[in-house]
Amino acid sequence: MKMKKLLFLAFSLIFCSNFSFTRSAKLDAKELKAMKEIWGKLGLLGKKEWDFNKDLCSDEGNWGLTVVCDCSFETNNTCRVTEIVIASQNISTAPPSEFTKLQYLQFLDLRHNYLRGTIPFEWATMRLRNISLMGNRLSGLFPKALTRMTTLLYLNIEGNRFSGPIPKEIANLKNLDMLDLSSNDFTGQLPAALAQLTNLTYLRICDNKFNGKIPNFISRWTRINILHVQGCSFEGPLPSSISALTQLNDLKISDLKGGASTFPSLQKMLGLKRLVLRNCLINGTIPNYFRNMKNLNAIDLSFNNLTGDIPSSFSEPEIVHIYLTKNNLTGPLPGWVVSSTKNLDVSYNYLTWDASGPKSCDQGQINNIHPCLRKDFPCTKSDGQKIYSLHINCGGREVNINNTMKYEADIKKKTGASTYYNGGNWAFSSTGNFLDGYDSSNVLILSNTSILNNIPTSHTELYTTARTAAISLTYYGLCLMNGNYTVRLHFSEIVFTQDHSFNSLGKRVFDVYVQGELKVKDFDIVKEAGGAGRAVIKSYRVDVKNNTLKIQLYWAGKGTTGIPVRGNYGPIISAISVDPMFHPI
Repeated sequence: MKMKKLLFLAFSLIFCSNFSFTRSAKLDAKELKAMKEIWGKLGLLGKKEWDFNKDLCSDEGNWGLTVVCDCSFETNNTCRVTEIVIASQNISTAPPSEFTKLQYLQFLDLRHNYLRGTIPFEWATMRLRNISLMGNRLSGLFPKALTRMTTLLYLNIEGNRFSGPIPKEIANLKNLDMLDLSSNDFTGQLPAALAQLTNLTYLRICDNKFNGKIPNFISRWTRINILHVQGCSFEGPLPSSISALTQLNDLKISDLKGGASTFPSLQKMLGLKRLVLRNCLINGTIPNYFRNMKNLNAIDLSFNNLTGDIPSSFSEPEIVHIYLTKNNLTGPLPGWVVSSTKNLDVSYNYLTWDASGPKSCDQGQINNIHPCLRKDFPCTKSDGQKIYSLHINCGGREVNINNTMKYEADIKKKTGASTYYNGGNWAFSSTGNFLDGYDSSNVLILSNTSILNNIPTSHTELYTTARTAAISLTYYGLCLMNGNYTVRLHFSEIVFTQDHSFNSLGKRVFDVYVQGELKVKDFDIVKEAGGAGRAVIKSYRVDVKNNTLKIQLYWAGKGTTGIPVRGNYGPIISAISVDPMFHPI
């Protein structure tokens, strides 16, 4: 016990001694001057958050939240800036070259601002290890300065406006551990130079305009844990070399074009937690090797051409999210599906129900919308009377427009793969969970955070809320008289803002289908409406047969996913109106 006390006392003396040195040390005069220049170029000089009368390497004047220093220079008398975080300040200038005057800077975080221009070439001399520029307006070709920062371990330029091909010089960044190029306008094929980044453990390239196929050289990334390739316009089939990525725990590939694929060999990925192979033109049966993946939590194989049965291994308790929507699965629906509490969607397949199958249409977290629309359930109205108009305030309460038009309420806050029917006249079906979102509740009703513009006061309440979904959102008009209708879909972007902040930099893109026919590819509400908070109405003439109308909104992996927060993406809709083009009898 005495020895422990002596060791503790010795440690305390050393700690206090170092602390006193740190407190007495001051920031190098040249670096202090450089910091003032940087703050001036960024338009931050004089803001009360940063008081240059305080020591920048102390915890005073909020500097402790912005700057990290190394005060070991000149026998603990001089400090140098090693880390800077200036996030979410809506800075609208170009990135200043003066950062190069901080010779010991290793970590630079400028995410969630409004930066314009491109990266100064002078930055090529910096010895940064981590740089985040996510969520800005930076544009131009892939910055040459970045390809010369050979010390980089982490590079994030997600959510900007960079364009053109990925340069072959990216091979210089051999030390990269994490790389995020998502939500830019990069084009062309992935260069073979990327194969040389063999230290990658994290790569996201979603929402770009690449062409060609996912290259086989991805097999070189044997250390990779997270690989996201969604909404990139790549062609199929899936590369067979994907089987070499045995360290993966999060794999997401979606929306391939062209050639069909067989189910890839993933059986050696025993650490896999999340698997998304959505709309990848995959044929054949679902393999049985998933029973060996004890860490698998979520699997999305929706919108493919899969056949055969649902594997019994999917009943394992570890798998919480299962999406098999719109395949060609056959056979009896397993009993565990009917009684499951999982987030599960098996709709739009050819599964059969026995006597224990669903007798009603509301199955909670299990989405069985397709059997509910078969001939046994054409209309749940007890009197069998057909309707000839339909108005829904999606995600909102009942609204009377000028006391002449009533929009029905749609306020059920079900999450994930859910189905809800209302009074027999309409239904909605949602597919997917925001698996990457910070908000684990996955609420599917959005409230307005933007300022509504050019919307009549009488209609404002239609646009203060909206219903959303992570993958697919479908509304069904039931019990409609057969005939021609005018269908109006009301949209407004109410999450992004119309100002000079990073909240305005988000981009929401989805596809619109009516009666199974693609009406709008890559629909961008802000672009069509002329800004956020503005209404746009898409009007269609629709022939209703079999008394059913189907409106589907599908997210094809495009648009930002991290603005204003991670997990904000997917289709949204404010209201639906359906009016007859005939005189009801």
